[in-house]
Amino acid sequence: MAPQKTGQTMKPATAAKKLGVLLDATPAEFRDGVVSRDELNALQAGPPEWLRELRSSGPHPRPVVADRLGVSISGLARAGIDEPLTTEQIAALKEEQPDWLRRERLVRAEADREAARLKAAQSGAK
Repeated sequence: MAPQKTGQTMKPATAAKKLGVLLDATPAEFRDGVVSRDELNALQAGPPEWLRELRSSGPHPRPVVADRLGVSISGLARAGIDEPLTTEQIAALKEEQPDWLRRERLVRAEADREAARLKAAQSGAK
């Protein structure tokens, strides 16, 4: 008889990362247990109110902040942004357009162009 297959589980930090939310902002019942693959899929398919609220207003983890600002995570670090930001704070930065934000957007745009050039060159070589 084959052993019974157990469902894949992950730590709450991993699940929060996959959901694009800050672990510390999630409810205690989410942080204190393990999350199965089925539970993660259910959260993604039909997010509860707390997840919808976190995704819309934050606080957001650095990858989400960087993406919404159009900069890299390294660019956030260079600017001294090392804490989570809310949607309101991100909107304020976009409105202010500080020098570091304009500079880091140019850096990311150049990196994206270079990555696209390399990908095109690589696909042309095949």
